[in-house]
Amino acid sequence: MNDFIHRFVHGTSHRTLLLLHGTGGNEDDLLPLGRAIDADASILSARGKVLENGAPRFFRRLAEGVFDEEDVVVRAHELAKFISAAAKTYDFDEGAAVAVGYSNGANIASAMLLLGLLNLRGAILFRPMPPLSRGVPNNSLENFAILLCSGRFDPIATSEQVDALAELFRQRGAEVEVRQQPGGHELTNADIEGARDWLAASAIA
Repeated sequence: MNDFIHRFVHGTSHRTLLLLHGTGGNEDDLLPLGRAIDADASILSARGKVLENGAPRFFRRLAEGVFDEEDVVVRAHELAKFISAAAKTYDFDEGAAVAVGYSNGANIASAMLLLGLLNLRGAILFRPMPPLSRGVPNNSLENFAILLCSGRFDPIATSEQVDALAELFRQRGAEVEVRQQPGGHELTNADIEGARDWLAASAIA
């Protein structure tokens, strides 16, 4: 595998959660979130390799909300290659895996899905934004289930941006649900409870 710092925790079910942190996070940040969403799943959590003033990220940005889209594509391929290699190393089924990303992590997960780089079962994306504005291939996402969690007062990942991402996924055949919480960019208990309930009730359960 290539050199992503990461953590893998074996679970007792067939599912694996792929945890992808936000700016300034690391491979340990979302472990409690993963366990709260699915106590039985295995967990693969990677640390972003791009540093912004010392803060790990999964791809470069030019300004707040302005992404280096060429870097997004390169980093999405790199991360997808790591995840596929990790599936072989740790003997988990990529096709039964669910991406769980927050902010920057949600955006790189969205890029991997839109670029058709991973054969996942679904995704839970907290405070996401469309990662690419051009050159998005029309890959089929049929049989994918995706939950997008937005904050009504989020100044970064606005409701309009979350809805635009939802439309990109729906155009490719994904089953998409958008849930909005009365908060900002930070995660809330309602987000976590909603994600847990959605995962338990969805077609990817």
